[in-house]
Amino acid sequence: MLFRKRKPKSDDEVITFDELTRFPMSFYKTIGEDLYSDRDPNVIRRYLLRFYLVLGFLNFNAYVVGEIAYFIVHIMSTTTLLEATAVAPCIGFSFMADFKQFGLTVNRKRLVRLLDDLKEIFPLDVEAQRKYNVSFYRTHMNRVMTLFTILCMTYTSSFSFYPAIKSTIKYYLMGSEIFERNYGFHILFPYDAETDLTVYWFSYWGLAHCAYVAGVSYVCVDLLLIATITQLTMHFNFIANDLEAYEGGDHTDEENIKYLHNLVVYHARALDLSEEVNNIFSFLILWNFIAASLVICFAGFQITASNVEDIVLYFIFFSASLVQVFVVCYYGDEMISSSSRIGHSAFNQNWLPCSTKYKRILQFIIARSQKPASIRPPTFPPISFNTFMKVISMSYQFFALLRTTYYG
Repeated sequence: MLFRKRKPKSDDEVITFDELTRFPMSFYKTIGEDLYSDRDPNVIRRYLLRFYLVLGFLNFNAYVVGEIAYFIVHIMSTTTLLEATAVAPCIGFSFMADFKQFGLTVNRKRLVRLLDDLKEIFPLDVEAQRKYNVSFYRTHMNRVMTLFTILCMTYTSSFSFYPAIKSTIKYYLMGSEIFERNYGFHILFPYDAETDLTVYWFSYWGLAHCAYVAGVSYVCVDLLLIATITQLTMHFNFIANDLEAYEGGDHTDEENIKYLHNLVVYHARALDLSEEVNNIFSFLILWNFIAASLVICFAGFQITASNVEDIVLYFIFFSASLVQVFVVCYYGDEMISSSSRIGHSAFNQNWLPCSTKYKRILQFIIARSQKPASIRPPTFPPISFNTFMKVISMSYQFFALLRTTYYG
């Protein structure tokens, strides 16, 4: 059971590394994606999951083609521009889901190696986990993941099931003479998808599964990014706290040099892992931000120009897109600030009674921290709250142009 309630762990219980990645890994498996499939001894299960994943994405992209066809047909006329822009956010969302899944497939081995490396430096005993404050990071991360997932999946679920629920209520409870056969997404079908009831329900549930596949693939890549950055932030903050609290005057010079040597090696490894996170996710985030700008723009336009029912649906869509961009920028900002903090901690340490060699090594640590760990999508500045404002600005520019075209 993916969402079963777990008893909170006491401070004396060890938290395993797998607990910090269990949520995205388990959620991803619901569409057939298993990052550790190569290590699964059950060959039949491995191939069944792979078949389910491929079949789901073939079905998903078949419906995306129908959305694109609907968009092309209706964008040619200003009288149907509103209908065209209604499907545009869904197309953007679909492209993001496709691109994220493609990027994860390409970088699968690198991502697994990254997770293995993070597991190697994860604190294993209770005392170490208290020093690293693992319980806090796990609780905070799980809250963000849960709220983010609920909001994003609410969007796909509301679009998928609202037409069926509405038609059922009107037909069975309000005495409507016909059962309206509508779909949650605008699709140009190559066949009559409404006349025959069997064909309608077959197409409807195929579309609902398509939306679920898109939602899970869209969310889970971000959840994996959150899980990796959370752990890197934990390591950077531990280094900063330990460095600032160290009293060199209480130890011999040899002990001090050995302490700094071990810390520099540890810091360098954390920085290498953060650079690997950048290499894996930077292009995904670039296209994510570009598509998100358009999605926010079109969803916002629908809010200002649609009826009440559509306003509610597109407001959920609009909110989910904003939160998704904000969460990515928040964790990018956290990685920058936590890695930058190491230099401040080195300077704030009581280094006065230490040797010249010790102080020189501290200078190198401070100099290295001036270039903090970050995620750097091409053409974008390092991901931070400033990036969030840039995406919002891009979205507003597209929105203003669209409104001028529609009402001008």
